[in-house]
Amino acid sequence: MIPLRWLTAAFALIFVSFTAFAAEKAARTPYAGAIVTDASSGQVLFEEHADVRNPPASMAKLMTFAVLHDRLASGALALQTPVQITVEDSRMGGTQVYLDPREIFPVEELVYAMMIQSANDAAHALARVAGGSVEAFVELMNAKARELGMTHTTFRTPHGLPPAGRRIADGDLTTPRDYAMLCRYLLLNTDVLKYSSVRARDFGANRKQGPQHMRNHNNLLGKINGVDGLKTGYTEGAGYCLSATAERNGRRVIVVIMGAFGPNGQKDLGKARDLRAIELIERGFAALPAVTPTVRPAVPTVAIPAHAGDIPMVKTDQTPVPPAEQSSTPKEPVFTFRVTPPEKK
Repeated sequence: MIPLRWLTAAFALIFVSFTAFAAEKAARTPYAGAIVTDASSGQVLFEEHADVRNPPASMAKLMTFAVLHDRLASGALALQTPVQITVEDSRMGGTQVYLDPREIFPVEELVYAMMIQSANDAAHALARVAGGSVEAFVELMNAKARELGMTHTTFRTPHGLPPAGRRIADGDLTTPRDYAMLCRYLLLNTDVLKYSSVRARDFGANRKQGPQHMRNHNNLLGKINGVDGLKTGYTEGAGYCLSATAERNGRRVIVVIMGAFGPNGQKDLGKARDLRAIELIERGFAALPAVTPTVRPAVPTVAIPAHAGDIPMVKTDQTPVPPAEQSSTPKEPVFTFRVTPPEKK
């Protein structure tokens, strides 16, 4: 008969081993789900629990941007369209730019507030104006999700705030895979980087109390090579979320992380999420398929005419010309061509 103390020791060893395994797994996977894709092809480069549904929190504003872009493209709205703020807009709570019902702002100013400051009041105002009502705008968000093939996504707000009852099932829900589709659509079809790449900007320059200084919540901007978007999010129910993108040498990857927390489920201001995102960005670039070099055809030899002196000579100067204004994304070098006329005889 096995002594009781041996059984006790064996059970203790099993418990310790199981606990260690769970802790190790939690350390390896500090999120509900993640995915890395090639922005050009949509090819999945890495995934882990990519189909787990989770609240997107403020990442919902990326779909708000997508629908808003459609409304702008159709001419139903313009970037300079004035938006009269309402009491409902000003009562959104959470992260905001503290809109006042006596204020009026152009659409684009509110877009910057939504994308940089992640302002819930700005998102509410934009949805109300662009859709005729917030409810109608949310219907457009869900229609857009179906159009893009986001089959596991349901939107209920334009800003990502949790429902009053705090039941996760009653709020916005999506998956990392679905959100990677949305990110790719935005990168290929809209000017989202114009807004998501801005690290800091002032809002409301003409306000009596002075402008509000906005700082982008995406901590990878300016720190990780090539990162220029897209959107963060956090609520207690959603955890720390991030849709990130980076471009290097003409190639771009998309990383989506949802439901992240610090060690042992701690609230760590997104530090564990950001560290994991950096790792996945590097992993994504390393996993990109090799580019097949382009074979250039041989340049045929051109005979020089006998009276070559009568032909204007074309010289190329490959010194890049500085752009007229600053841009958030690098541009290809611009070449100038100088034509020298033949000398007069």
